[in-house]
Amino acid sequence: MYQIKKLIVCLDQSDLDETLVRFASFVSRVNQTKKIYFTNVIRNLQIPKEVLEEFPNLIDNMVEERKRQMKDVVDKNFSKKEDIEFSYVVKEGQLSKKILKLAHEKSADMIIIGRKVTLPGTGVISQRLARRASCSLLIIPEKAEPKMDKLLVPSDFSDYSKDALEEAIIIVEKYGGKAEIICQNVFTIPSGYHFTGKSYEEFTSIMLMHAEINFKKFIRNIDTKNLKITPIYTQDDDDDPVEEIIAKAKEISADGIIIGAKGRTAATALFIGSMAERLIQLNETFPLLVTRPKGKNAGILDYILEI
Repeated sequence: MYQIKKLIVCLDQSDLDETLVRFASFVSRVNQTKKIYFTNVIRNLQIPKEVLEEFPNLIDNMVEERKRQMKDVVDKNFSKKEDIEFSYVVKEGQLSKKILKLAHEKSADMIIIGRKVTLPGTGVISQRLARRASCSLLIIPEKAEPKMDKLLVPSDFSDYSKDALEEAIIIVEKYGGKAEIICQNVFTIPSGYHFTGKSYEEFTSIMLMHAEINFKKFIRNIDTKNLKITPIYTQDDDDDPVEEIIAKAKEISADGIIIGAKGRTAATALFIGSMAERLIQLNETFPLLVTRPKGKNAGILDYILEI
Protein backbone atom coordinates (compact mmCIF):
# COMPACT_ATOMS: atom_id res chain seq x y z
CA MET A 1 0.00 0.00 0.00
CA TYR A 2 1.23 3.49 -0.85
CA GLN A 3 1.18 6.26 1.73
CA ILE A 4 -1.98 8.35 1.81
CA LYS A 5 -0.23 11.66 1.28
CA LYS A 6 -3.07 13.36 -0.56
CA LEU A 7 -6.62 12.88 0.66
CA ILE A 8 -9.95 14.14 -0.70
CA VAL A 9 -12.87 14.44 1.73
CA CYS A 10 -16.30 15.04 0.18
CA LEU A 11 -18.54 17.24 2.32
CA ASP A 12 -22.13 18.29 1.62
CA GLN A 13 -23.14 20.53 4.56
CA SER A 14 -25.03 17.73 6.32
CA ASP A 15 -24.47 16.28 9.80
CA LEU A 16 -22.42 13.52 8.16
CA ASP A 17 -19.62 16.04 7.52
CA GLU A 18 -18.43 15.89 11.13
CA THR A 19 -18.08 12.10 10.90
CA LEU A 20 -16.12 12.33 7.65
CA VAL A 21 -13.73 14.91 9.09
CA ARG A 22 -13.09 12.71 12.14
CA PHE A 23 -12.28 9.78 9.86
CA ALA A 24 -9.96 12.00 7.82
CA SER A 25 -8.17 12.89 11.04
CA PHE A 26 -7.95 9.21 11.98
CA VAL A 27 -6.59 8.18 8.56
CA SER A 28 -4.04 10.98 8.38
CA ARG A 29 -2.64 10.30 11.83
CA VAL A 30 -0.48 7.36 10.72
CA ASN A 31 -0.19 7.94 6.99
CA GLN A 32 2.19 10.90 6.70
CA THR A 33 -0.61 12.82 5.02
CA LYS A 34 0.62 16.13 3.62
CA LYS A 35 -2.46 17.60 1.93
CA ILE A 36 -6.20 17.24 2.50
CA TYR A 37 -8.72 18.68 0.07
CA PHE A 38 -12.08 19.25 1.77
CA THR A 39 -14.50 19.47 -1.13
CA ASN A 40 -18.07 20.62 -1.66
CA VAL A 41 -19.85 20.42 -5.01
CA ILE A 42 -22.73 22.77 -5.78
CA ARG A 43 -25.23 21.42 -8.27
CA ASN A 44 -25.63 23.43 -11.46
CA LEU A 45 -27.07 26.73 -10.26
CA GLN A 46 -28.79 27.91 -13.45
CA ILE A 47 -29.04 31.47 -12.15
CA PRO A 48 -30.54 33.83 -14.74
CA LYS A 49 -27.99 36.12 -16.40
CA GLU A 50 -30.01 39.15 -15.36
CA VAL A 51 -29.73 38.17 -11.68
CA LEU A 52 -25.95 37.73 -11.97
CA GLU A 53 -25.67 41.12 -13.64
CA GLU A 54 -27.61 42.72 -10.82
CA PHE A 55 -25.66 40.84 -8.11
CA PRO A 56 -22.21 40.20 -9.62
CA ASN A 57 -20.72 38.87 -6.37
CA LEU A 58 -23.50 36.36 -5.71
CA ILE A 59 -21.60 33.19 -6.70
CA ASP A 60 -18.28 34.34 -5.19
CA ASN A 61 -20.01 35.04 -1.90
CA MET A 62 -21.72 31.64 -1.97
CA VAL A 63 -18.39 29.89 -2.55
CA GLU A 64 -16.68 31.79 0.26
CA GLU A 65 -19.55 31.02 2.62
CA ARG A 66 -19.27 27.29 1.90
CA LYS A 67 -15.52 27.37 2.42
CA ARG A 68 -16.04 29.05 5.80
CA GLN A 69 -18.61 26.43 6.77
CA MET A 70 -16.23 23.61 5.83
CA LYS A 71 -13.42 25.24 7.79
CA ASP A 72 -15.64 25.51 10.88
CA VAL A 73 -16.42 21.77 10.73
CA VAL A 74 -12.74 20.92 10.26
CA ASP A 75 -11.61 23.16 13.12
CA LYS A 76 -14.12 21.44 15.39
CA ASN A 77 -13.47 17.81 14.44
CA PHE A 78 -9.91 17.44 13.13
CA SER A 79 -7.65 16.59 16.03
CA LYS A 80 -4.24 17.03 14.40
CA LYS A 81 -3.14 19.78 12.05
CA GLU A 82 0.66 19.85 12.31
CA ASP A 83 2.45 19.43 8.98
CA ILE A 84 -0.83 18.94 7.11
CA GLU A 85 -1.97 21.52 4.59
CA PHE A 86 -5.73 22.00 4.27
CA SER A 87 -7.40 23.19 1.10
CA TYR A 88 -11.10 24.05 0.80
CA VAL A 89 -12.44 23.44 -2.70
CA VAL A 90 -15.92 24.42 -3.89
CA LYS A 91 -16.99 23.36 -7.39
CA GLU A 92 -20.16 23.66 -9.41
CA GLY A 93 -21.47 20.83 -11.58
CA GLN A 94 -22.05 17.08 -11.53
CA LEU A 95 -20.87 15.62 -8.25
CA SER A 96 -19.02 12.51 -9.34
CA LYS A 97 -17.29 14.17 -12.30
CA LYS A 98 -16.01 17.07 -10.24
CA ILE A 99 -14.64 14.78 -7.54
CA LEU A 100 -13.01 12.45 -10.06
CA LYS A 101 -11.46 15.36 -11.92
CA LEU A 102 -10.06 16.78 -8.67
CA ALA A 103 -8.68 13.37 -7.68
CA HIS A 104 -7.02 13.04 -11.08
CA GLU A 105 -5.57 16.56 -11.08
CA LYS A 106 -4.22 16.30 -7.54
CA SER A 107 -3.06 12.67 -7.87
CA ALA A 108 -5.06 11.78 -4.76
CA ASP A 109 -4.30 8.59 -2.83
CA MET A 110 -7.75 8.19 -1.27
CA ILE A 111 -11.25 9.64 -1.48
CA ILE A 112 -13.47 9.66 1.63
CA ILE A 113 -17.22 9.90 1.03
CA GLY A 114 -20.37 9.47 3.10
CA ARG A 115 -23.14 6.88 3.03
CA LYS A 116 -26.48 8.38 4.05
CA VAL A 117 -29.19 6.27 5.66
CA THR A 118 -31.58 8.56 7.54
CA LEU A 119 -30.16 11.98 6.76
CA PRO A 120 -31.83 14.00 3.99
CA GLY A 121 -30.19 14.07 0.60
CA THR A 122 -28.62 11.37 -1.51
CA GLY A 123 -24.98 11.71 -0.52
CA VAL A 124 -22.19 11.05 -2.96
CA ILE A 125 -22.71 8.55 -5.78
CA SER A 126 -20.33 5.99 -4.36
CA GLN A 127 -20.69 3.25 -6.98
CA ARG A 128 -19.76 5.59 -9.80
CA LEU A 129 -16.73 6.76 -7.86
CA ALA A 130 -15.74 3.19 -7.02
CA ARG A 131 -15.78 2.29 -10.72
CA ARG A 132 -13.97 5.37 -11.98
CA ALA A 133 -11.62 6.55 -9.23
CA SER A 134 -7.90 6.12 -9.78
CA CYS A 135 -7.32 5.47 -6.07
CA SER A 136 -8.90 3.76 -3.08
CA LEU A 137 -12.33 4.80 -1.83
CA LEU A 138 -13.41 4.88 1.82
CA ILE A 139 -17.19 4.95 2.29
CA ILE A 140 -18.36 6.06 5.75
CA PRO A 141 -21.94 5.48 6.96
CA GLU A 142 -23.78 7.73 9.37
CA LYS A 143 -22.73 7.51 13.03
CA ALA A 144 -19.68 5.37 12.27
CA GLU A 145 -16.79 5.80 14.68
CA PRO A 146 -13.10 5.62 13.67
CA LYS A 147 -11.79 2.57 15.55
CA MET A 148 -9.30 -0.17 14.83
CA ASP A 149 -10.12 -3.35 16.76
CA LYS A 150 -11.54 -5.76 14.14
CA LEU A 151 -11.38 -5.67 10.36
CA LEU A 152 -13.33 -8.03 8.10
CA VAL A 153 -11.78 -8.93 4.74
CA PRO A 154 -14.04 -10.98 2.41
CA SER A 155 -11.93 -13.21 0.19
CA ASP A 156 -12.37 -15.53 -2.78
CA PHE A 157 -8.57 -16.08 -2.85
CA SER A 158 -8.19 -14.01 -6.04
CA ASP A 159 -5.56 -11.36 -6.80
CA TYR A 160 -7.86 -8.52 -5.79
CA SER A 161 -8.66 -10.35 -2.54
CA LYS A 162 -4.90 -10.47 -2.00
CA ASP A 163 -4.75 -6.69 -2.48
CA ALA A 164 -7.44 -6.21 0.16
CA LEU A 165 -5.83 -8.49 2.74
CA GLU A 166 -2.41 -6.91 2.23
CA GLU A 167 -4.03 -3.51 2.70
CA ALA A 168 -5.64 -4.69 5.95
CA ILE A 169 -2.31 -6.02 7.21
CA ILE A 170 -0.49 -2.75 6.56
CA ILE A 171 -3.31 -0.72 8.11
CA VAL A 172 -3.27 -2.81 11.28
CA GLU A 173 0.53 -2.63 11.46
CA LYS A 174 0.38 1.16 11.21
CA TYR A 175 -2.13 1.36 14.03
CA GLY A 176 0.01 -0.64 16.43
CA GLY A 177 -0.57 -4.21 15.25
CA LYS A 178 -3.21 -5.06 17.84
CA ALA A 179 -6.34 -5.17 15.69
CA GLU A 180 -7.76 -8.53 14.67
CA ILE A 181 -8.09 -9.36 10.97
CA ILE A 182 -10.83 -11.81 10.02
CA CYS A 183 -10.59 -13.24 6.50
CA GLN A 184 -14.01 -14.54 5.44
CA ASN A 185 -14.61 -16.95 2.58
CA VAL A 186 -18.24 -17.50 1.57
CA PHE A 187 -18.83 -20.76 -0.29
CA THR A 188 -21.93 -22.10 -2.03
CA ILE A 189 -23.10 -25.69 -2.50
CA PRO A 190 -23.60 -26.21 -6.27
CA SER A 191 -27.15 -27.13 -7.24
CA GLY A 192 -26.06 -30.34 -8.99
CA TYR A 193 -24.22 -31.77 -6.01
CA HIS A 194 -26.66 -34.74 -5.80
CA PHE A 195 -25.39 -36.11 -9.11
CA THR A 196 -22.13 -36.92 -7.33
CA GLY A 197 -23.85 -39.42 -5.08
CA LYS A 198 -22.97 -37.35 -2.01
CA SER A 199 -25.47 -36.08 0.53
CA TYR A 200 -25.89 -32.37 1.16
CA GLU A 201 -23.94 -32.65 4.40
CA GLU A 202 -21.16 -34.63 2.74
CA PHE A 203 -20.80 -32.13 -0.09
CA THR A 204 -20.80 -29.25 2.41
CA SER A 205 -17.85 -30.91 4.14
CA ILE A 206 -16.09 -31.26 0.78
CA MET A 207 -16.59 -27.58 -0.06
CA LEU A 208 -15.39 -26.53 3.38
CA MET A 209 -12.30 -28.73 3.09
CA HIS A 210 -11.35 -27.15 -0.23
CA ALA A 211 -11.94 -23.65 1.14
CA GLU A 212 -9.53 -24.42 3.98
CA ILE A 213 -6.93 -25.80 1.55
CA ASN A 214 -7.26 -22.77 -0.71
CA PHE A 215 -6.83 -20.39 2.22
CA LYS A 216 -3.58 -22.09 3.19
CA LYS A 217 -2.29 -21.69 -0.37
CA PHE A 218 -3.51 -18.10 -0.46
CA ILE A 219 -1.94 -17.00 2.81
CA ARG A 220 1.45 -18.52 1.91
CA ASN A 221 1.86 -15.81 -0.74
CA ILE A 222 1.15 -12.93 1.65
CA ASP A 223 3.52 -11.23 4.08
CA THR A 224 1.40 -11.20 7.22
CA LYS A 225 3.92 -9.10 9.19
CA ASN A 226 3.53 -11.71 11.96
CA LEU A 227 -0.03 -10.51 12.54
CA LYS A 228 -2.74 -13.01 13.32
CA ILE A 229 -5.12 -13.62 10.43
CA THR A 230 -8.23 -15.57 11.44
CA PRO A 231 -9.91 -17.45 8.58
CA ILE A 232 -13.64 -18.10 8.77
CA TYR A 233 -15.77 -20.03 6.31
CA THR A 234 -19.43 -19.23 5.77
CA GLN A 235 -21.92 -21.24 3.77
CA ASP A 236 -24.20 -19.17 1.54
CA ASP A 237 -27.74 -20.53 1.41
CA ASP A 238 -29.47 -17.82 -0.65
CA ASP A 239 -27.09 -17.06 -3.54
CA ASP A 240 -26.16 -13.69 -2.04
CA PRO A 241 -22.77 -13.86 -0.31
CA VAL A 242 -22.91 -10.16 0.55
CA GLU A 243 -25.70 -10.79 3.06
CA GLU A 244 -23.41 -13.32 4.74
CA ILE A 245 -20.58 -10.78 4.82
CA ILE A 246 -22.74 -8.08 6.42
CA ALA A 247 -24.18 -10.61 8.89
CA LYS A 248 -20.65 -11.67 9.90
CA ALA A 249 -19.56 -8.03 10.26
CA LYS A 250 -22.48 -7.49 12.66
CA GLU A 251 -21.73 -10.70 14.55
CA ILE A 252 -18.09 -9.75 15.20
CA SER A 253 -18.79 -6.00 15.60
CA ALA A 254 -16.35 -5.16 12.82
CA ASP A 255 -14.87 -1.67 12.69
CA GLY A 256 -14.60 -1.86 8.93
CA ILE A 257 -14.79 -4.04 5.82
CA ILE A 258 -12.01 -4.05 3.23
CA ILE A 259 -12.55 -5.37 -0.28
CA GLY A 260 -10.46 -5.15 -3.44
CA ALA A 261 -11.72 -3.60 -6.67
CA LYS A 262 -11.72 -6.29 -9.34
CA GLY A 263 -10.17 -4.14 -12.05
CA ARG A 264 -6.38 -4.24 -11.76
CA THR A 265 -5.53 -2.82 -15.17
CA ALA A 266 -6.78 0.13 -17.21
CA ALA A 267 -8.75 -2.27 -19.41
CA THR A 268 -10.65 -3.88 -16.53
CA ALA A 269 -10.88 -1.17 -13.88
CA LEU A 270 -14.53 -0.39 -14.55
CA PHE A 271 -15.40 -3.83 -13.19
CA ILE A 272 -15.07 -3.46 -9.45
CA GLY A 273 -16.67 -6.88 -8.95
CA SER A 274 -20.21 -7.94 -8.14
CA MET A 275 -19.40 -8.44 -4.46
CA ALA A 276 -17.99 -4.93 -4.09
CA GLU A 277 -20.96 -3.50 -5.99
CA ARG A 278 -23.44 -5.27 -3.69
CA LEU A 279 -21.55 -4.24 -0.57
CA ILE A 280 -21.69 -0.60 -1.63
CA GLN A 281 -25.44 -0.99 -2.23
CA LEU A 282 -26.40 -2.90 0.92
CA ASN A 283 -23.94 -1.90 3.61
CA GLU A 284 -25.39 0.86 5.78
CA THR A 285 -23.44 0.22 8.96
CA PHE A 286 -19.72 -0.39 8.48
CA PRO A 287 -16.96 1.75 7.00
CA LEU A 288 -16.12 0.15 3.65
CA LEU A 289 -12.71 0.50 2.03
CA VAL A 290 -12.63 -0.37 -1.68
CA THR A 291 -8.95 -0.73 -2.50
CA ARG A 292 -7.40 -0.08 -5.87
CA PRO A 293 -3.72 0.33 -6.72
CA LYS A 294 -3.15 4.00 -7.45
CA GLY A 295 -3.58 4.93 -11.11
CA LYS A 296 -5.59 1.83 -12.08
CA ASN A 297 -8.63 3.59 -13.49
CA ALA A 298 -10.67 3.18 -16.64
CA GLY A 299 -11.58 5.87 -19.11
CA ILE A 300 -11.14 8.61 -16.50
CA LEU A 301 -9.80 11.15 -18.99
CA ASP A 302 -12.64 10.61 -21.46
CA TYR A 303 -15.10 10.83 -18.57
CA ILE A 304 -13.88 14.03 -16.99
CA LEU A 305 -13.20 15.76 -20.29
CA GLU A 306 -16.94 15.69 -20.92
CA ILE A 307 -17.30 18.37 -18.26
